[in-house]
Amino acid sequence: MQAKYQIDTTENREFLRDNAENILSFGHRFPSPGGGSYYLGDDGTPWKERPRETWITSRMCHVYSIGTFLGHPGSEELADAALKGLRGELHDAVNGGWYSGRTADDGILPGKACYAHAFVILAASSAVLAGRPGAQELLDEAIALYDKRFWNEEEGLSCDTWNTEFTELDSYRGLNANMHSVEAFLAAADVTGDEKFRVRAGRIIDHVLGWASGNNWRIPEHYSSDWVADLECNKDKPDDQFKPYGATPGHGIEWSRLITQWALSTYGADRDKAAKYISAAENLFNRAVSDGWNADGAPGVVYTTDWDGKPVVHDRMHWTLAEAINTSACLYHVTGKKEYADKYAEFMQYLDEKVMDHVNGSWFHQLDRNNDLLTTVWPGKSDLYHAFQAMMIPYYAADLSIAPAVKQGKKI
Repeated sequence: MQAKYQIDTTENREFLRDNAENILSFGHRFPSPGGGSYYLGDDGTPWKERPRETWITSRMCHVYSIGTFLGHPGSEELADAALKGLRGELHDAVNGGWYSGRTADDGILPGKACYAHAFVILAASSAVLAGRPGAQELLDEAIALYDKRFWNEEEGLSCDTWNTEFTELDSYRGLNANMHSVEAFLAAADVTGDEKFRVRAGRIIDHVLGWASGNNWRIPEHYSSDWVADLECNKDKPDDQFKPYGATPGHGIEWSRLITQWALSTYGADRDKAAKYISAAENLFNRAVSDGWNADGAPGVVYTTDWDGKPVVHDRMHWTLAEAINTSACLYHVTGKKEYADKYAEFMQYLDEKVMDHVNGSWFHQLDRNNDLLTTVWPGKSDLYHAFQAMMIPYYAADLSIAPAVKQGKKI
């Protein structure tokens, strides 16, 4: 195994640093005139016929806010462009909150999604740290709107989707939006110092661990309005972008890292109190990797499995690898267990050999079971968030959100 794939080597640190810079350079053409992010194509050319979506714009704001801490040229202007979109064309000045997006002809994508609003909080938190104009006002409004429309204090969970006017709440409840709400809450706690957000993250995590531990550490993703799991949801559309059927190993891996971050940031040096959560995080990671990695004779993490761990959608989505890189590094640094360092090296080699686009830049977003390019679910290279964070998180403190960790220079 080459040194550049092995964690805690000079070669691996350089490999990640160089690729983070390349990813940031790849995304420079995302801003539309109104600030909303264009969906990026295979070589970074904007696909202007596609909608300009709030969740993508928020991710770009987050990434380039971090870029300002790294000294990447143009990051300030790019973060400001995304902020312009979030405070302008994507913001609903009549009903409050943020549209799902804008169409190519400036129409409105209907609906108000928790998923997108969680990313607005993340974006605003990072932009506040970067000192970008208007970021604090955006964060204040995003938190107030989220509290009013999405957070359920009694349940300790968030709802999923409203209509555009916030008059009709969909009965669907889902863990993807709650997972990114945990990410946003942890960032908000780190940036604002208000620990209520970390408490909220913990309440969501406790629910998820209860559901996962009772299901062989495969997380049920989809629920009814009273939080009864719907294990058959989208069985007729198993490769849905955001609501696929069955277990999603990549989400088990992603939850593992977020749970570890929450436990360390909540309990600090008291590792005994954090231990049960870190143990649960290991269970989630190990189940997901056992089910999903090399599950069909080729490297890569399959998109979904059934409830017995058998692959359903064999496609490899780039974000699953990004989270595998992040979490294996995190668990290795937290536990010291060699098995996580070994997995990290496998993931790094696979990234370099199959998933990185060494010609056009960034990462291929979808590969088939033979690791050939596929475009059925994720054509092009929509945004930078997952790939960029996977080049940063492995060497920054596990108890901090990535933006404050980079700003503080709090490395492992």
